[in-house]
Amino acid sequence: MSYTVPPQTRIGHVHLKVSDLQRSLDFYCGLLGFELMVTYGDQAAFISAGSYHHHIGLNTWHSKGMPPAPVNTAGLYHVAILYPERKDLAAIYKRLTEAGAQFTGFADHGVSEALYLNDPDGNGLELYWDRPKEEWPVDENGGLNMYTERLNLSDLLQELNR
Repeated sequence: MSYTVPPQTRIGHVHLKVSDLQRSLDFYCGLLGFELMVTYGDQAAFISAGSYHHHIGLNTWHSKGMPPAPVNTAGLYHVAILYPERKDLAAIYKRLTEAGAQFTGFADHGVSEALYLNDPDGNGLELYWDRPKEEWPVDENGGLNMYTERLNLSDLLQELNR
């Protein structure tokens, strides 16, 4: 029997294994701007946007002091963090650039624009915003036509002047 997940379903949070909790808090809270909601000693922390109980859990339960997971193995590819407006994406791009962050890529996917980088443990992050649904590209049959093209970073930064 076929089953379709309800359309209101959302992915509520992600829990990441990290090797150094404070270093991860410095990155996620200090640089990206998430709020620290609660810690469990020096082993776990839960962080949020907008005072939600948590969007991201960070823990060292099985990973304290360990190296990043090998790239060429099964596992998490990246966590995608959705920003509400294009201007918000421009602001975090500027902040990260000024902090000397190393990006791994930039893309215009038609439905969204995205920045890619890794956290201090090598966990991939996609920071993005979605275009309004009525602007999403469609093919001749009306199907979604996502793509990957070069993101115009100069144009993105112009959002900060509007």
